Amino acid sequence: MSFNPGAGLDPGQVQDRRGGGVGRGGGIAVGGGLGTILLVAAYLLFGGNLGDLTGGAPANSGPNPSSDLASCKTGADANQTESCRIVGYINSIQAYWSKEFTDSGEQYQNAQTVFYSDVASTGCGTASSQVGPFYCPPDKLVYLDLGFFDQLQTQFGAKGGRFAEAYVVAHEYGHHVQDLLGLLGSSGGNQTGAGSESVQTELQADCFAGVWANNAVGTGFISQLTDADIASALDAAAAVGDDRIQQKTQGYVNPDSWTHGSAEQRDNAFRTGYQSGKPTSCDAPS
Repeated sequence: MSFNPGAGLDPGQVQDRRGGGVGRGGGIAVGGGLGTILLVAAYLLFGGNLGDLTGGAPANSGPNPSSDLASCKTGADANQTESCRIVGYINSIQAYWSKEFTDSGEQYQNAQTVFYSDVASTGCGTASSQVGPFYCPPDKLVYLDLGFFDQLQTQFGAKGGRFAEAYVVAHEYGHHVQDLLGLLGSSGGNQTGAGSESVQTELQADCFAGVWANNAVGTGFISQLTDADIASALDAAAAVGDDRIQQKTQGYVNPDSWTHGSAEQRDNAFRTGYQSGKPTSCDAPS
């Protein structure tokens, strides 16, 4: 994939707090392991506070005075550096959803992404990078430690690639879309299990990511997508399936504890959104 070199980027959609954390081990009690990443993400989406899990440890996570985001001005910059590339994804994703909401007679509200390293203070409590990328409904921000993209390959076994990164970002913005549509924070559904509300919520976000991928070129930021790009996104979606993570971390699969869905479910959800290109193809959690 590549960005349109002349596309104008808006780095204002990103807050850069990298280097502002207290460092690993600074009182964060979130357990390590890939299974914990999924459980914490589900906990956040259904109204939990990270402070309950971490002991409420404070984080010094202010703006990064040496941020490189000011150099992210055009698609040409996005083709050259990782930070600008993520800015480009965010701009494209939000341009698509803004138009989609307008066409449906609704108003989309932009959400910023927070780049952080190690630890971040969030509206959901104090978070360590161990929890992986997540969307926090109380402050309507996406949180992302860019080191997660390396983790996708080294720990999750994904093949990686630029569009695998795009999938991750689009998935988190899928949760923001759900939030705006009133589809997050339901109190009655089960939060674990193959048919749980949590899994349905995650699969819809995967589907929304696929919908954006179908429409990405139309936003003007991305000049082309190849079959290999889509394959890398599908590979990333499958790599973070509950069954694959459980098999890798504990040696067996327990569907009753799933929070995000199996590799097959996640692959199918993204594929459904990509093939249709329409949000209405994505089943709402129930």
